[in-house]
Amino acid sequence: QVQLVESGGGSVQAGGSLKLSCAASGLTFSSYVMGWFRQTPGKEREFVASIYWSGRPTLYTDSVKGRFTISRDNARNTVTLQMDNLKLEDTAVYYCAARLAIARSFGSWGQGTQVTVSS
Repeated sequence: QVQLVESGGGSVQAGGSLKLSCAASGLTFSSYVMGWFRQTPGKEREFVASIYWSGRPTLYTDSVKGRFTISRDNARNTVTLQMDNLKLEDTAVYYCAARLAIARSFGSWGQGTQVTVSS
């Protein structure tokens, strides 16, 4: 059973930084594409970033390019999202997600961690 546990959320002022981490268990980590998604009330969950088993390629939604960096440590079964120059609109619940490389969609999800950016 795949388990994903996020940590590192919190409150920060605009322009600040946060680092989210996701610890994965119950899977062959190196076989999975890992991703981050986010959701705000009343909106659909949206893709933020993803990373393949080898560390490349990495994909980002346009709004976070140049500010967020996704990385993974296959030895420790962790994936991180470094978020810099945070903006008010980055406020959301952030979810870690996993999918097999051959799968079309992400099928495993964490419980989410709140990120709040204030002015």
